[in-house]
Amino acid sequence: MARSHPAAWPLFSIAATSSFSARLPGWTMEIVFILSSSCYIDAFLASRRRQMPTPHHPPAAVVRTLRKLGADIHDARRRRRLPMIVVAERAFTSRSTLQRIEAGDANVGIGIYAAVLQALGLLDGVGELADIGGDPVGRALSSAALPKRVRLRRAAGVADRG
Repeated sequence: MARSHPAAWPLFSIAATSSFSARLPGWTMEIVFILSSSCYIDAFLASRRRQMPTPHHPPAAVVRTLRKLGADIHDARRRRRLPMIVVAERAFTSRSTLQRIEAGDANVGIGIYAAVLQALGLLDGVGELADIGGDPVGRALSSAALPKRVRLRRAAGVADRG
């Protein structure tokens, strides 16, 4: 039987246990069964809304950079004379998410930012962001980690020259 929507899926199944826990999207549930002598099952359902993670407050430099990126994306879209809905459809996202990107929202995933840049034809430079060619600190650290001397290892059974 094909299930087309998660609402049609069974929420939990009862095995031969007296208690179990089930996790649903957004909910944590615990079902405790009390079996009476007359084989009636009384269920006590204790559910609570799963707590959301603490909000992310990025540093000021990150906020400034994302706002500049959003403004640059906004300007690039306008230079191309593309409406928001067209860019959003090309990036497989919604118009409201594109608005959040153009505002520099830090809670939008980097994959969505990349999809919007791809829709505008600006994705080429993104792959070079953390490249070692543009990372002088990374180059210095990797150079410092190089060994001072390189020695050949002798094969087993080879006599020492003396």
